[in-house]
Amino acid sequence: MRVMLVDDEPERRAATEAPLRMLGHEVVGFSTSSSDLAAAVKRHQPDVILIDVEVPGRDTLESLGQVTRDRPRPIVLFASRSEPDTIRKALQAGVTSYVVDGLNPARLKPIIDVAIARFEEFQALRNELEETKNKLADRRDIEKAKGLLMKRRSLDENGAYELLRRMAMDRNLKLGDAARTLIAAAELL
Repeated sequence: MRVMLVDDEPERRAATEAPLRMLGHEVVGFSTSSSDLAAAVKRHQPDVILIDVEVPGRDTLESLGQVTRDRPRPIVLFASRSEPDTIRKALQAGVTSYVVDGLNPARLKPIIDVAIARFEEFQALRNELEETKNKLADRRDIEKAKGLLMKRRSLDENGAYELLRRMAMDRNLKLGDAARTLIAAAELL
């Protein structure tokens, strides 16, 4: 697994790198919490990001939010202190696992495994939500397009649906895309 380490202390970072390599992971890059994490993630393309800080700062959390939006991946944050507001903000920024009391090399493997599992579960939920939103948008647009066809062509609901379906098939479009095309054309008239 490709891992990027984010740590402001070079000695602590080196102490984290050794157990990761012993576990068979490849450390592909290093960064500090004050650097541009999004650029570092783009450059190194890690599978997992490990961050070891006292308490994550606002800039670090904003960078993590950008990483989560642009290039989502498991993020494990080791912190020395826990503050409920900071933990909440870290989770909102996309941190998969927030571990208090710093990094313990003996616990590294199970923590990474749990973070990856939680990340995959969250991504599956996110994809399901996006798919549901798209289906609802398609249904809304299909109903609107059917209404336009019923009004302009004096068709019943089944006739409007069949005409819309034929239009989609003739143009090799999905039904929702055909409905949006019809709605856009109707708005031009």
